[in-house]
Amino acid sequence: MSRKGKGSNAERELVHMFWSKEWAAIRVAGSGSNKYPSPDVLAGNAIRRIAIEVKSTKENSKYLTKDQVDELKEFAKMFGAEPWVGIRFSQKRWFFFNIEDLRETKQSLTISLDECENKGLSFEELTE
Repeated sequence: MSRKGKGSNAERELVHMFWSKEWAAIRVAGSGSNKYPSPDVLAGNAIRRIAIEVKSTKENSKYLTKDQVDELKEFAKMFGAEPWVGIRFSQKRWFFFNIEDLRETKQSLTISLDECENKGLSFEELTE
């Protein structure tokens, strides 16, 4: 399966998880490929709105471009949503974290599986 296909499957999985918790959720068509900033998934209930950049990987760390993070922040601010990164490492549960938890490298931002296990919220914690 292509990398894009894996990402789309992860986004769909997350949307189903939100609906099972009685949160409205959608995948954003064209996220990352149009001229306007947009997250991968938007989810919300009567109390909260969140914008999520979704990542999945079989590696032990994940890199995000500074542009991806900047666009997530910009969209969330304009939309009145909380910006979150959701990541699923192969054979692991979902982890959610604030963009402030990303470590900056010379060219990108990164977070490791160990950092996610220490700092990341579970799906249940995020939706409580």
